[in-house]
Amino acid sequence: MSGAAATGDEGVTGAPAPASGPGARRQRLDEDRRRSQIIAAAVAELADRGYDGLALTRVADRAGVSKGLLWHYFAGKDDLMESTAKVTMTTIRDQIARSLDLTQPVPDILRAALRRAAALSVTHRVELTALNRIFHNLRHPDGTPRLTVDTYEEIFHAQESLFRRGQAEGSLREFDTRVMAITYQGAIDMMLGYLGSHSHIDPDDYADKLADILLTGIAADRCTDQE
Repeated sequence: MSGAAATGDEGVTGAPAPASGPGARRQRLDEDRRRSQIIAAAVAELADRGYDGLALTRVADRAGVSKGLLWHYFAGKDDLMESTAKVTMTTIRDQIARSLDLTQPVPDILRAALRRAAALSVTHRVELTALNRIFHNLRHPDGTPRLTVDTYEEIFHAQESLFRRGQAEGSLREFDTRVMAITYQGAIDMMLGYLGSHSHIDPDDYADKLADILLTGIAADRCTDQE
């Protein structure tokens, strides 16, 4: 799935204080809505026309904004593509997180999360197609990928935190949480790629089998503990 766009307030020391009050909040909401409209249009254009076929004029038309306004929010196609990838990944990640019962034992959370992720191959096919095309095509001028594994850093941190919680509660055995986070996310990405090209495979069945394999390796051996 998904790195994530940075969150929190940004500012420059010595800069004027941002405007406050209902008017300022309304302006911020309008700006966020416009950016969201443009990103949603970019996702749809990527899925329909591919990376090379995407044109900013069509994205603006689809979003219902002028091309000049699009350039106001994004410096160009590369900036729009990077923002689209990060925002889309964050949105999907947050949707999955909100759907989980985080009061459950960690192994149950992991199994449920894998099911939710597998379902994306059906419920978010357009978004996954757009993400795949951005990751494979967005490059720096020297040809190196603009989006790398570092894009997943916020996701890795969240997964590591969940694994450490499982270790603390005794439901997971001791292991390197960073290695496991990378392995876990890699398994999700491969699962989505496979399910996306094999629509006859049941996503829940695949997710359950993947959960069985992963949990066999990381779940605490309670039988041994009781002996």
